[in-house]
Order: sequence, then structure tokens, then C-alpha cells
Amino acid sequence: MERTLCIIKPDGVENKHVGDILTQIEQEGFTILGMKWARLERAAAEHFYAVHRERPFFGELVEYMISGPVVLVALERNDAVNHWRTVIGATDPAEAAEGTIRKLYGVDKGKNTVHGSDSPENGMIEVGVFFSERELITQR
Repeated sequence: MERTLCIIKPDGVENKHVGDILTQIEQEGFTILGMKWARLERAAAEHFYAVHRERPFFGELVEYMISGPVVLVALERNDAVNHWRTVIGATDPAEAAEGTIRKLYGVDKGKNTVHGSDSPENGMIEVGVFFSERELITQR
């Protein structure tokens, strides 16, 4: 089993898509190991997105991620990372496949509703940034 992190971003929360996204997560066979509401602090957002620090959109990304509440969701299933990335669609909602979360709810390339880990290794790391093992319910 793999883990991946879902962040329902400020636009997804503000536009009231949390329930729809959680329903789609469950329908796609993911187990929700942990979930919590949060308001990211600047230092946490800068650390989490440090891989993009040298890119021109870094500052805008950080500002956006601290602009409102988010929902952090630790997910698990076989092939979780690849499957989640298929479910959420391309970064730019205009280029995302029909029926994907970003196509359905994304505003634009910057406000694209959800985050998804890009590799199984990063999935484990990213879940660990926001959840301790104690917070994750692994046995149902």
C-alpha cells in the first residue's frame, strides 16, 4: 500500500467543494487515514514548497496557500500516487481531462483546488509533514 497527501487548497474550501472531493476520494478506493483543517503558516508553506523556491511563481504559491484554510488528507491505497494524480488531473484545469477534480473545480493553474504528491517517496514524506503516525488510523 502507498500513501499520498491530498491538500484541498483555499479555493476548494472557499468554493465549498470539500464534500464533493472527499466523496470522489472514497469512490476511487482510497482509505482516508487522517484528515484535518488547517491554516498554513508562511514558514510551513515555504518549507513544504521549497522545491519550487527558485521558480518565479514561488511567492505567489506561498501567498495563495496561506490565504485561507485548507484540508489536509492522508490517503492510502495500492498505487496511491499515480492513481491520485490521475484523479486530480493536469495542473492547469484547462488542460485537465474531463471528470478530474481540477477540471471540475479548479479556477486556473494557480488555484487548482488540490495538491497531490509526485512520487511514492514524497507521498510518505509529505504525509509525515502534516501527520504523526499516532494521528493516522491504519486499521479499520
